[in-house]
This record gives sequence, structure tokens and C-alpha cells, in this order.
Amino acid sequence: MNATELKTIEKLNKPTILPGSVKINVKIDVNEEETKLPEEEIMPQDEEIPQDAELDLSNDNENEEEEESEFDFSNLNKLQLVELLEETVQDPDVAKIKDKVAAIKTNFLRLNKIDRDKEMEQFILDGGDKESYEHKDDPLEVRFKAAFDIYKVNKEKYKEEQEKQKSENLQKKLEIIEELKALIYSEETLKKTYDDFRALQDRWKEIGQVPANEVSNIWNTYHFLIEKFYDKVKINRELRDLDLKKNLEAKIELCEKAELLLLEKSQTKAFKALQKYHDEWKEIGPVPQDKKDEIWERFKNTTDKVNQIRREHYAKIEEEQKANYEAKEAICVKMEEIVNEPVNSINGYQKKSNEVNDLFKTWKEIGPVSKKQSDEIWNRFKGSMNTFFEAKKEFFSKLKVQQMENYNKKVQICVETENIVESTEWKKTTDRIKQLQEEWKTIGPVPKRHSDKIWKRFRSACDAFFARKAEHFSGIKGEEDANLKAKQEIIERIKAYELKKDRNENMEAIRGFQREWMAIGHVPMKVKDSIQNEYRSLIDGMFDKMRANDNELTTNEYRNMVSGLKDDPDSRDKVRRERMNLQTKIQRLRDEITTLENNIGFFARSKQSELLKQEYEKKIAKIKNDVKVLEAKVKILNEQ
Repeated sequence: MNATELKTIEKLNKPTILPGSVKINVKIDVNEEETKLPEEEIMPQDEEIPQDAELDLSNDNENEEEEESEFDFSNLNKLQLVELLEETVQDPDVAKIKDKVAAIKTNFLRLNKIDRDKEMEQFILDGGDKESYEHKDDPLEVRFKAAFDIYKVNKEKYKEEQEKQKSENLQKKLEIIEELKALIYSEETLKKTYDDFRALQDRWKEIGQVPANEVSNIWNTYHFLIEKFYDKVKINRELRDLDLKKNLEAKIELCEKAELLLLEKSQTKAFKALQKYHDEWKEIGPVPQDKKDEIWERFKNTTDKVNQIRREHYAKIEEEQKANYEAKEAICVKMEEIVNEPVNSINGYQKKSNEVNDLFKTWKEIGPVSKKQSDEIWNRFKGSMNTFFEAKKEFFSKLKVQQMENYNKKVQICVETENIVESTEWKKTTDRIKQLQEEWKTIGPVPKRHSDKIWKRFRSACDAFFARKAEHFSGIKGEEDANLKAKQEIIERIKAYELKKDRNENMEAIRGFQREWMAIGHVPMKVKDSIQNEYRSLIDGMFDKMRANDNELTTNEYRNMVSGLKDDPDSRDKVRRERMNLQTKIQRLRDEITTLENNIGFFARSKQSELLKQEYEKKIAKIKNDVKVLEAKVKILNEQ
């Protein structure tokens, strides 16, 4: 042994602690600039991966759940689902039955919700108060929960076993690390040493996962020792080159497999396969130095492309499903309006039936929505449709007795009105009487012999209350006039206010006007809406001016940014890409405007639909403003 080898052995005997939570005494000369992989990355970083490489393998798209399940239990009833769950949970293999249990649970909860909704509706129809409704589990719910508890207990056991297995795997890998360290000092023949080395690598690959907080440290330590084995044991160049060539061939094969994923139609299959390929990649050793960056860039670029295709795929699905949901929501509003409109004749029901059928036909032509919203929007639409046809069936089967039922309903309204006619809670009672009057209008005809009598009774009770209310409020007219004058003064101050350059100062002024306005009491009823509309229009105008100023500022900043590209040798290419990007955004926004404007066509004339229509119009106006800003930016680019 020469002097250089003796000096190396002395360095090897110095204990070194590698980064991470597991401390291992490695008697090897350690490079101070050792690389530590961030915990959030899926693939540990070895010598083949540049330190600044970042792989996007996160499963962060909510539309993942849109992939079809292999279990379809939608045709089973609650009893069948419970029996299937009781049978399934007898298998303690949680990983094996996990998806099946999830599918059973989803379908059971869906059916159970339908039953609960019907139960609550019947409770209310029987005269119960919605707030006092309490659901009690039926025998099937009790059996379902008991069976699911068995699954949860087995799941916890499974998790404990997994963590225990990971700890055992960690110990096995630590043992291999110790053997690797011993192998570095071995004085056996080259062939035996290398055979032992390959055997240790095979054992390492066969061992499963370790605790997450130990992955980075144990992996860095393992690859550090492998590298030191090549360096210290002095494997002959021919054998090392052969090993590096073999590793290169394996990584080329993985690159080819990954590139085939660019043609895979199923994004879920592509994503899972890519994860598997990355796991295989990190198990392969180093490649020739002159091919190191090239092969890694090829694999990384393919990974980026697969992930980009995946993101674009789910973004497109999400955008389409959002538009479909909005269209179906508009149809639900229309259907609910039809259901709420009273029908008192055979011809009336025939007309409404045609409208319902047309809506259902339109519904079927609209594409799917997200899975998490599918049941909710369908149950809403189906519930309204069922309500209509049940009412129609009842109308035709019980037409003769309906008038008497209407009479009983109007008697109940009369009784409630007469009970509150002496109330001094003016606002609450007024709202309730107006509600009762609206309910009265929705009730069909009563027997002719009772018609005049019941109407006079109800009208008399209403008139008595409003006469008392008019007498009460006649004394506070002077106060309302003073409040009107105060609000008119605020309006004049708003008109006189000039917007400042400081946005915060403008916002504080607006909040001040709003606080003063809200502190003032009632004004005369005849001018209430007009003065409120004038005030709201002025406040909205201030916000519009502020937004216009913001848009102008944004455009000027963009112009300065584009001007700064003149000295850039790649300015022409950058301007071209920026223009294409802006035009794509403009087209997407215009498509969204078209969809929203089409959806407005579903809205009928009612207070509820008018409010919804106003929201849509505000949204359209905002998008149009965004389009103007983007078009201004395109114009600036064209000037270049």
C-alpha cells in the first residue's frame, strides 16, 4: 500500500453526518457541497439530475375524479348496497377493496339523500316546520354505518402495518448502507467485490418504501456510497464503462416509453405510467459523463410535455363543464319558475307540459358537468320536473276535490291573517301579510258558493291591518322628510367629489359616503326607490371611473415594458409570441361572452330571474372591459 492510499484510508475513517434526520457514521471523505433533494419532489435527485431541475408530477387537477370507476353500482338500491358493503368489508385487504367501498358509499349516500329530502318534504307537507325537522337513521343507515366502521378499523390497522413496514424497510436499507461501507474497505478480489456490490444493489431495489421524512437522507447516503465505491475500489475502466453503458441503454428505453405517453388518450394512465418510469429512473445508476445532461434533458422535456398536455386537457374539460353547469343552472331556474306558476286548467297544463319537455330536450343536448356538481344540478332539475308532473297527475286525478282543498287553504290564510291583524311589528307583519297575499294568488279557485265570502273575509283582515299601520305612520312623516333632505345633501357632495390620484384616498371617501347614507333612517315611500337608485348610480360611477384610471395605468405600464424590448435581439420573436398569447386570451373571453349571452335567453320575467340576469350582465360588462384592455395591448405590440 503506497502513501497516497494510506492517506485516503485516514480520511475514510473520519465520521461524517449526512443531511437528514437519520445520522449515519460514514467513514468516507464527504464533499461539503452535498445535494439534498426537497421533500416535495417525487423523484430523489441523483448524479444524473442537475441540481436546478424541477419535475412537475403533482396530481393537482380536481378533474382527476372524472375518470370512470371500474365499479358501477348506480343500478342497486340501498338494501343491495348495504348487503354488498357488509360482504366486502369482511376482506381485511384495505388496498384491494378501497375503490369498491368508495363506489358503494357514493351511491348509498346519493340514494340516502334523496330519501331524506323526500322525508323532509313530507314532514313539511304534513304541517311540520322545516327548522324543527330531525332525521332519525333507518335500519339500513344503521347497518351501513356499522359495516363502514369495520372498514375504518381495518383501514387504521392497514395504515399502522404500512408504517411499521416502512420502518422495517428503513432498517433493511440502513443495513445495506453499512454493508456498502464495509465493501469499500474490502480487500477481496475485484470480481467478488463487484458481485457483492451488485447483489447489494439488487437487495436495495427489492425493499419497499421508507418513512417520508427519511427518503431524502437515505437516498442521498446510498448514492453517495455507490459513487464512493466506484471511486475507492478502483473498478477497472472497462467494467465501469460497461456498467455506465448498460445504465444509459436502460434510461434511453425509459425515455422512449415516456415519449409514447404523448400519444396516450387517457391522461390518468399517462400520469400513473410517468410516475412509474420516474421510480424506475432513480433506481438506475449513473451513465457516461458525456451523455449525462443529454439523456436527462430528453427525459425531463418529455415529462414537461406530458404534464402540459395533462394540464391543458383538464383545463379544457373544466372550462367546458363550467359553461355546461351555468347553462343547466339557467334551465333549472326556468323549470322552477314553471313549477311555481299556478295552472288551473287542462289547456294550461298541456301548454306547461310542452315547455317542460322542450327544456328537458335542451338539457340532454348540453354536455356534462363536473362529477361533484352532477348529482346536485340533476337532482335540482329532476326534482322540479317531478314536482310538475306529480302536480299534473294530481290535478287530473283529483280535479273535483281540488277546489275544496283550495278553500281550506284560503281559510287557513284567513285565520293566520286575523291572528296577526292587531300586531305592532309593522315590518315583519307587513312582509308576512304580503307573503300571504302572494300565496293567496297561487291558490286555485274555490267552490263558487264560498268564493265571495272567503275573499271578503281575507280582504277585510288585510284592510284592517293596513289601516292601523297607516294611522301609526302618519305621525312620522316629518322625520322621513328630514331624512330625505339629509340624503339629498349626501348626493350633492358625491356629485361634487373629484377623484384623487391616490386610490386608497378615493376608497376611504366612498366608504365615508356609504357609512353616512346607511346611518340615515327611512325616507317617504314614494321617493325611496328613486333616491336610492340615484345614490347607487353615483357610487357605481365612481368605481367605473377608478377602474378606467386603472386600465389606463396598466396600458401605459405595458407600453413602457414593450418599449424596453427594442434593444433585445430576440424582441421580434418575443413580440410575436406575446401577440399570439393576447389574441388567444381575447378569443377565449369573447367565447365566454357569447356563452353568457346565450344563457341569458333562458331567463324568464320574474324577480328572481331579473336579479340573476343583472349578475350575468355585470359579468359580461367586466369581461368586455378586459377585452378592451387586451386589445389595447395588441395595438401597442402592432406599433412595434
